[in-house]
Amino acid sequence: MSALTVSQDSDQSWDDLVRYWEEMEWPEGSKVEIIEGIITVSPAPAFRHNVIAARIQRRLYSVIPEDWEIFQTLAIAVPSRLGMLIPDLVVAPVLEQPESDSHLPAALAELVVEVTSKSNAGHDRVSKPAAYATAGIPLYLLVDRWAPGGPTVTLYGEPKGDVYRVLKAVKFGDRVELPEPFGLTIDTSEFPVD
Repeated sequence: MSALTVSQDSDQSWDDLVRYWEEMEWPEGSKVEIIEGIITVSPAPAFRHNVIAARIQRRLYSVIPEDWEIFQTLAIAVPSRLGMLIPDLVVAPVLEQPESDSHLPAALAELVVEVTSKSNAGHDRVSKPAAYATAGIPLYLLVDRWAPGGPTVTLYGEPKGDVYRVLKAVKFGDRVELPEPFGLTIDTSEFPVD
């Protein structure tokens, strides 16, 4: 199954777009995001996709501070890029009084992780990193199961404008190290291959 997009009137404001995203009844189990001002509905991630995210999450719990959390289904808002994005994993401090129950300002995230799905890998490679960099998220880990040359893992950092610098790129089977504040090595040989 592929992703579905729902276009909005270009004259609508960010607040109108978010209200529509929050109030509409979407298909149960789907992932609904706003990507560059377009509401995108994707099917729930597949089993191997979830296994990869779970393995990364398990490793991250061993190194994050007590006042941080790892969120799996939390949207992060990037209004300047007309984005309400739901990464596979978001590492961010826990807020005592969040502004919203439906999303977190993207600038609060310390790390986002995306595991590509065949139907929407392009968003994870192009649109989402531009939004994450614009928000100033320090690290973006892309696990690209569908990369043209075979499965890869790329760690991006040092955001400037809407661009990240590639800090490390490896093929499945190699290791990638997340710098401080994580100081964590992830062994990608633990990831299932399609």
